[in-house]
Amino acid sequence: MATDPSILHFDCFALDRANRRLLRGDEEIDIGSRYFDALAMLVQARGDLVTKDRFMDEVWRGIPVTDEALTQCIRTLRRALGDDAASPRYIATVPKHGYRFVGELVDDRERRDTARPDPAAGGLSRGGRIAAAATIGGAGAGVIGGLLYGILLAGSASGGSGLVLTLLALCIAVGVLGGAGVGIGMGLASGPGVLRPVILVAGGGIGGLVVGAIGRLVGLDLFQVLAGVGIGPVTGILEGALVGMLAGGGCALARRFQGWRGGAAAAVLGGAGGMLVALSGGRLMAGSLALLDSTVAERRLGIDAMGAMLGEGQFGPLALLASSALEAAVFVSCVALAVRRA
Repeated sequence: MATDPSILHFDCFALDRANRRLLRGDEEIDIGSRYFDALAMLVQARGDLVTKDRFMDEVWRGIPVTDEALTQCIRTLRRALGDDAASPRYIATVPKHGYRFVGELVDDRERRDTARPDPAAGGLSRGGRIAAAATIGGAGAGVIGGLLYGILLAGSASGGSGLVLTLLALCIAVGVLGGAGVGIGMGLASGPGVLRPVILVAGGGIGGLVVGAIGRLVGLDLFQVLAGVGIGPVTGILEGALVGMLAGGGCALARRFQGWRGGAAAAVLGGAGGMLVALSGGRLMAGSLALLDSTVAERRLGIDAMGAMLGEGQFGPLALLASSALEAAVFVSCVALAVRRA
């Protein structure tokens, strides 16, 4: 089969000049008409310098614009490609002169051969990649949370290193379950077209809702086994749905902004959402542990140490607010950074 000269391939992207589309796998990336022209010009130049004057003549066609318009154009293209100006893989800056495309173009036939999944290897669809990446991100968040809480509470509770390992295992389990549920929700909601933020938010919320319902039932049974008594409400459906939506929003932010800025934006969103959970009466991990700690006197976890750090005599509203913000920020940012390139 002959190659299609109107389609230029580089890395996981396809620039379809005839239909004016930029594709990442099956996903269409919307970059706007002028910005598409700018990218097509760069890719067609294949390593040659494209001057600022050429951009102005061929993209803006004589319309008077400032250099900031071109700067914003390149910034948007880099964001769409997941590129970094400091260490470019696709678009390099030639100071005071223009820009150069530094990616490697791939022949259309070679692209089809290498991109075709090996049936024996069972290549993952985009939804599968999102679910797998979110699970890994959730596990990473669980490791961070488990170590943080375990080390913080080990010195003020009976159990020492055993408590650290217990909290680490518990947080990892919760992180994996949460990440998998949110990732599956986002993966199932994603289709072959443009992966829009609303899809990530809705899919994450649905996945989080299901995980929250399961986690609530399992958590209540677990506390019943550990403590021998029933306790009040722990993390459940509403908390799961909200954190899932935050994770979906964080993924959208991480895909929009480059490098650490995407992770930072996701963390800020998660932290704000975590505080909203606490203010609305919800409980995440630390809040649920505090509930257990206050219910069973002989099983002191030392959770009040978190309140003491904030000037409270026990695990009070400030500790609940701070811990919820921290947990949501860590979870959302870890999932978002993991899913960003899925």
